[in-house]
Amino acid sequence: QVQLVESGGGLVQAGGSLRLSCAASRSIFSINTMGWYRQAPGKQREVVARISRGGSTNYADSVKGRFTISRDNANNTVYLQMNSLKPEDTAVYYCNAAVLGDSYWGKGTLVTVSP
Repeated sequence: QVQLVESGGGLVQAGGSLRLSCAASRSIFSINTMGWYRQAPGKQREVVARISRGGSTNYADSVKGRFTISRDNANNTVYLQMNSLKPEDTAVYYCNAAVLGDSYWGKGTLVTVSP
């Protein structure tokens, strides 16, 4: 089991940047996949980016070239660097850990991008 706590959300103007952090309650070294998801008002939750234990990454088409996911196993933290933010990036961002068939979620952090 693992608890996840997101931070770093806030209000930013279009074109700006934010870095989200996801702190885990235990070592993430053995966690196969860590990911960031988001849910905008009135929409379903969608994957934003994922990173494997080996460091392989994949991104939603809508964020490719703008967002970067990384993991710091030593500090049990996963990051999402978000650049060139757009109003359509406004959402609650959730951290996810996939562990042996189970899926764990944080409570989310709100990102609001103003025009």
